[in-house]
Amino acid sequence: MPSPDFPTTVPVLIRELAGRHGGHPLIVLGEKRLTYEEAERDSAILARGLLATGVGKGTRVGIWMPNGPDWILAWLAAARVGAVVIPINTFFRARELRFVLQHSDVDTLLCVGEFIKQDRLATLEEAAPELIGHESERLFLTTLPYLRAVRVWGSVSRRWASDGPAALISASKTEPGASEALLRAAEQAVSPADAMIVIYSSGSTADPKGAVHTHGAVIRHAHILNGYRDLHAGDRIYSPMPFFWVGGFVFTLVSAMLSGATLICEETFEPGRTLDLLERERVTLVAGWPHYGKAMREHPSFGARDLSSIRGGNLYDVLPGGTRPTDPELRSNSLGMTETCGPHTIDRMDYDLPEKLRGSFGQTVPGLEHRIVDPETGAVLPPGTSGEICVRGYSVMQALYKVEREDAFDRDGFYHTGDAGFFNAEGVLFFQGRLGEMIKTGGANVSPREVEQALIAQPEVEEAYVVGLPDPDRGQLVAAALVARGQSSVDPDELRQRMKRELSAYKVPRHLVVMRREDLPMTSSGKVDKRRLADAMRSRKAQA
Repeated sequence: MPSPDFPTTVPVLIRELAGRHGGHPLIVLGEKRLTYEEAERDSAILARGLLATGVGKGTRVGIWMPNGPDWILAWLAAARVGAVVIPINTFFRARELRFVLQHSDVDTLLCVGEFIKQDRLATLEEAAPELIGHESERLFLTTLPYLRAVRVWGSVSRRWASDGPAALISASKTEPGASEALLRAAEQAVSPADAMIVIYSSGSTADPKGAVHTHGAVIRHAHILNGYRDLHAGDRIYSPMPFFWVGGFVFTLVSAMLSGATLICEETFEPGRTLDLLERERVTLVAGWPHYGKAMREHPSFGARDLSSIRGGNLYDVLPGGTRPTDPELRSNSLGMTETCGPHTIDRMDYDLPEKLRGSFGQTVPGLEHRIVDPETGAVLPPGTSGEICVRGYSVMQALYKVEREDAFDRDGFYHTGDAGFFNAEGVLFFQGRLGEMIKTGGANVSPREVEQALIAQPEVEEAYVVGLPDPDRGQLVAAALVARGQSSVDPDELRQRMKRELSAYKVPRHLVVMRREDLPMTSSGKVDKRRLADAMRSRKAQA
């Protein structure tokens, strides 16, 4: 565990990192470069502007931006004054955006005006139609009753939004109270126990869940996890993991900052352009989802690339020959989730395991505890017996936002993960999948019920049943069996295109099958048997 003087609040951390790493680059995005000392200086100015506009301890500040210097500055500025940061998924469509903004009680939204040729302010208006024609930057909306301001990085095309950087910098200069002394006082009032971030991930129902994590938990956990990684100040890390998910935030951003490394980012992944980026920036570590590595290795130019600077990471397909594992199943995995601030089991991933540990997921992270329990009775099970994985300890969330504690934890303070597995006699975890129906695709959780509801809302769909199909690259693929309404016909390709306007891209079913209701596999209680349905759809896919 960290020593007592280890920095466990964001304001203390960024000042210390600026002093330690100075002009060393923290993040690179295209032509934009942000050093550690610039991150401290520029975020301090924005933090003073936030104070001047009424943001302070406990204020909920949403960040709806892609990875890059602006995201980091917005997070640092808000966290330095004790605000609670709500990272918002950049894949969100209006319906998803409205839910998270409402549920999290966002007061101030910091966002980009456009991303990947999409007008984000138009999406906001779709989420909250009261914004259309609104003439004031001070907001009072029944749809989003706590939202008071939208501050935009980039083009501001609405009267209800303000130029974020310009407005905050101006406030920091012109407001009498927005002084360096006030910022220092506000920073000193931030404690390790204060909530720093609420990270949303889809739950087992249609509604996402917000996991509340403190300053101390996030920073300590990233520090402890770094003990299992070969990560140094000179490293240049490529990772497409979004900062709005726990893996991108804790295991990528905060971990890199603690080591003094440099993050190399891009707005979108395209194999050829990403290979250009890895070469140009002399990346040393590559991390992300396996299908990214596979896509780059299959690119026609891969054989001519100079990737000799890469010395490690989990994108095994692009590692130089001497560092690439011959059998990835003999490299340890880690198991984590949003509620546990990332991995709760881990091991080093740079050496081969013995055959008996093939496919294992490491051991308990120091400072945490595990139990395996019978999912029906709650009885604690012995080593080697499969059951539900439960965890408690310093990195486990303080709460699920707006969920009473007794509904989130058991009487002993353990969080029931909904994952199935067992520990062997040596304390190594073997993960066996989800107890429920949650689909995990490309690192993202997808609620089948949410996708089903979106499909059933379509005029030609009477019933929809969503399952996950195994996929070697993404873990699982989202698939759906549909029953047509009346005599309607269903065009799967056209329906998928429509779903892309309703759902984040990773939630849109990759496979759509139209079936007669009498052909659906049923349980004895008259419900659709999703396990048998998944087996049937897997067989269909294999025969296609």
